[in-house]
Amino acid sequence: MVKVGIIGATGYTGAELVRLLSAHPGVELVALTSQSYVGQSIDEIYPNLPPVGLVCIEQDISHVVDRCDVVFIALPHGHAVPVAAAVLAAGKKVIDLGADFRFRRAETYEQWYGHTHEAPELCTGAVYGLPEVHREAIRGANLVANPGCYPTSAILALAPALRAGLIDPATIIIDSKSGVSGAGRGLNLGSLYAEVNESVHPYNIGQHRHTPEIEQELSGLAGQPVTVSFTPHLMPMTRGILSTVYASLAVEADDDTVRRVYTHFFSRERFIRLLPPKQWPRTKWASGSNNCFLNFTVDRRTNRLVVAAAIDNLIKGASGQAVQNMNLMCGFAEDTALAQPGQYP
Repeated sequence: MVKVGIIGATGYTGAELVRLLSAHPGVELVALTSQSYVGQSIDEIYPNLPPVGLVCIEQDISHVVDRCDVVFIALPHGHAVPVAAAVLAAGKKVIDLGADFRFRRAETYEQWYGHTHEAPELCTGAVYGLPEVHREAIRGANLVANPGCYPTSAILALAPALRAGLIDPATIIIDSKSGVSGAGRGLNLGSLYAEVNESVHPYNIGQHRHTPEIEQELSGLAGQPVTVSFTPHLMPMTRGILSTVYASLAVEADDDTVRRVYTHFFSRERFIRLLPPKQWPRTKWASGSNNCFLNFTVDRRTNRLVVAAAIDNLIKGASGQAVQNMNLMCGFAEDTALAQPGQYP
């Protein structure tokens, strides 16, 4: 059994990790930490969760590291570095669900997140945890940086087209919409029901922190620097992300050509659902699952490829993908504890 600890177990992503890992046949949960709920069991805080026989403890890193083989870090950005450093120093594995290790250059993190990176040398050894792109590197990694939710949907939507040279990398526009749970469990005015219900609005236009993450990974796929226009929107729903991306075609291509490219790229991907022609993804289909629903069309009038991708922001966009990464790192079947379909309606 792989012994697992979760640092920050009582936020939405931490709770989802508990839910998924409690059903994992190869995992024993041995440590859960929290700042706000020390001494309480996780099923007291989230009654939907099964009793796992653990109470939340303070963030005693040495205690967690001593007991665990794998540590998940579900903390806000800027707080993961000392935890990751201690886990790695002990020869254990770590998966960070925050942003601290997503960038190959610490300077990019510092520019966009406004924090001095305390261990830039760790960034060079971290693997970006998108299995559909970096699977083999993840298998051999000790430090995995779990992708952001918006980047997961946008990169999966664009990866086959960029890798095949179907689109002009200079023309990419990403329009994304997310449920309110993406803002976390903390209380803030913008997440109140009266503020969000029956309203949709864009935010952080041209300056969202996921932008450089998307650009880094798309640049690797394209083999050249990529700059995108990315606009996120907040939707009056709890879970889900829908990203619709647009790019001008770089070669002559029709829907059949594009479908062959996408089918080949995702042919062995357990969690990618490439839909039949004219059936467009819906966030509700992905709810509660680690699946990504995709479809596309070639807009002949504008000579653009249009791709839509839907995921659950808390599962494939966070905790489910983290478990998928752990499965790869520890030699489990990739879909262990993740094979369940979405919940509907």
